[in-house]
Amino acid sequence: MIHPSYTELMDAINEEGNIEDEPLVTSRYSVVLATSKRARQLIAGREAMVHSSGKKPLSTAVEEIYQGKVRIMPEDPEEEEGNEEN
Repeated sequence: MIHPSYTELMDAINEEGNIEDEPLVTSRYSVVLATSKRARQLIAGREAMVHSSGKKPLSTAVEEIYQGKVRIMPEDPEEEEGNEEN
């Protein structure tokens, strides 16, 4: 079994938002996208925010998100529209 589970990761991510707000992450797919994006950043040379001796980038990314060291920001629709025009 994977630890933390997808459910535990989603709960940890959504704790950051206000209760009245919609959850930032609503599916396993969202968790996979967030962790893979952070893993790519680690591979590109970003500093890990948790002790990661001997861990693979994806494991480090999962641990960072689970511990709240890395925050997931909601996407800005206006920003996406600006990127599509280029």
